[in-house]
Parts: sequence; C-alpha cells; structure tokens
Amino acid sequence: MFTYTKCLVFGVAAVVSALVAGCSKDKTGTGAGGVPLVKAGALVTCTHLPYPPFQIEKDGKIVGFDVDVIDLVAKKLGVKQEFVDTQFENMKTGAFLNSGQCDLVAAGMTITEPRKKNLDFSDPYFDANQALIVKKGAGVTNLENLKTSGKKVGTQSQTTGEDFTKSKGFNPVSFDSSDALLSGLKSGQVDSVIEDHPVVQSWMKDSGNAASFDIVAYLDTGEQLGFAVKKGNAKLVAAINEVLKEARADGTYKRLYEQWFGPQPTNVTKP
Repeated sequence: MFTYTKCLVFGVAAVVSALVAGCSKDKTGTGAGGVPLVKAGALVTCTHLPYPPFQIEKDGKIVGFDVDVIDLVAKKLGVKQEFVDTQFENMKTGAFLNSGQCDLVAAGMTITEPRKKNLDFSDPYFDANQALIVKKGAGVTNLENLKTSGKKVGTQSQTTGEDFTKSKGFNPVSFDSSDALLSGLKSGQVDSVIEDHPVVQSWMKDSGNAASFDIVAYLDTGEQLGFAVKKGNAKLVAAINEVLKEARADGTYKRLYEQWFGPQPTNVTKP
C-alpha cells in the first residue's frame, strides 16, 4: 500500500540540499476531486518514527493507527500512501509541506494555535491525554508527589507533553523520540515519564515493561490530534474530513482504534 522514503533532514540548509540532491520527487499530480498532490500517483505523508502505535516501522513497513487512517484517504483519492521520515520540527513549522516534500503530516500532532499559523489542520481525529508512568516502587502516585519526590521526569522533545510538563514547574530531561524516552526510563536516566497516553499504553503491552513500570495517572490536558496540510490546501483538508466522518459513521474508526489502542481509559483526571 505504501512506499517508505528515508529522508532524515535537519535545518534549513539541509532542506535546500535535500531538495537538490537526495529526496527528489516525481512530477506533481492530482487525486480524485482535483486534490493537488506533490507526487503523481501518491499521497506523501511526513512523519517522525517511531511513535507507536500511531506510526512505527515493523518488518520493513510503516504501520500504525495514523497509517491506517491515511490509507483510507489515499484510497479515496485513488492513489497510494508514501512516507518521508523527518524530524518533528520540520513538520510543525510547515517546512516540508511548503518545500513540496510531502502532502500532509500524520505524526500524532496536537492542534495548537501557534501551529495553526504555519499549518492547516483537519478536524480533530483523536483526544490525546497525557500519562504519567513510573518505575514500580518509586512511591509516586500523582504529579504533586512526583514534584516533591525530587525524581527525574523525562519527556519527548518539541511536544505538547513536554510543554505541559514544564508548565507544571518541572525541568524535564528531553529525549529525541519516544523510543529514546522509554530507553531513558529503562536505563535509569529518568525515574518517570510524561507522554501521550496511547504511546504509554502501547509500551505497557510488552510484558517486560508491564512488570517494571506503572501508569499512575492519566491526565486530561484537553489535547486533540489533527492531520496537517500546507496552508491553503482546502481540497485535501476536505477530503480528510470526509474520510474521518465516513469512518466514524460506518464503524471503521472504532475498529481501528480498538485494534491499535484497546479500550479508552476511564480513569482520566484533570491535572
């Protein structure tokens, strides 16, 4: 269903270099309904790997909840989904959309007012609360005693989870990816982690993680995720929104949610 293009690029100068050299693209095209596309026959998705269970590489393929939803969009447009893996900064600023590297961003991205200045978003497709996970026996049960305990907390860099953690008076240790964040918790670099609850839930499906760590709080931060497109690409936004509406109506969304996340948590509290 898709092609995976490994295109790790850092900074403005590197973006220009990539356009000239490595990450070249075919002629632009259109999908069904006249939706403009950066590459003929493809819907090119920018993402940042790994971010399970939204997107993760498995057996040489990119899979996940976001992948499955955008596959529905690609099918509607009569094309196949392809991927560009890049740093989160390149996506949230709109750099890779503006330079024609991809059509949309699907990366578990929270809709925020600052990001709306650079991107146009689809309707929200996911309510994304944060979760606090700690080592078993750490004696931490909530944000308040985490702060008084003096234990180190880790977050993923450039995310709303990191912004939230800082807003609560913490000075978190920052990690480049969710995998690095989990590794930091396992190795003892940090004693706790604040991360999107679906990501934490996916970690806890591993028996080793479940034996070592506890999810002690789900935190309702009012976040909603959206798929992002280049400013002004109203046709693609409309196509995505139509797919989301149809998927919710016919049960496809519910099936995919339960496949990747399981049941929604019910013990969510206001931080």
